[in-house]
Amino acid sequence: MAEELIITNNLSKEEKYKELYPQIFALIQGEDDLIASLSNIMSALKYGFGWLWVGVYFVKGKELVLGPFQGPIACTRIQLGRGVSGTAWHKEEIIIVPDVNEFPDHIICNAASKSEIVLPILNKEGEVALILDVDSDKLNDFDEIDKEYLSKIVQLIEPLL
Repeated sequence: MAEELIITNNLSKEEKYKELYPQIFALIQGEDDLIASLSNIMSALKYGFGWLWVGVYFVKGKELVLGPFQGPIACTRIQLGRGVSGTAWHKEEIIIVPDVNEFPDHIICNAASKSEIVLPILNKEGEVALILDVDSDKLNDFDEIDKEYLSKIVQLIEPLL
């Protein structure tokens, strides 16, 4: 396990993901505790990119329940189909929202959030078990590069479920 992150300034978004991915991989190697691994992954993403909020929600029954995160306090529970996270869970698809104020039924957990990307994380049965939720305080902060590399990070989490 790594003891610290190496974060180089002035990298492009893609270069930053390429620098962080192997470090995130190293963080979770040999660790079989899901919460410990998720906690370190959320921290690496938050400090690697400086986003407003990075965290996961666990699927429990018909709602999402807050799990490990980095950033300001968050909504504790989200109903299936509600907001960006609940919609990504319901549709079982990645959602990129350039401006959260234009997303129907957006749940305001923090007024500073301007854009968001949400990725479902599947268990061994192929069901959504977790939601990775990333918020930025900048409009239109997420794109296909984020989708590609965050999907690779999700693939590191899925075997842990």
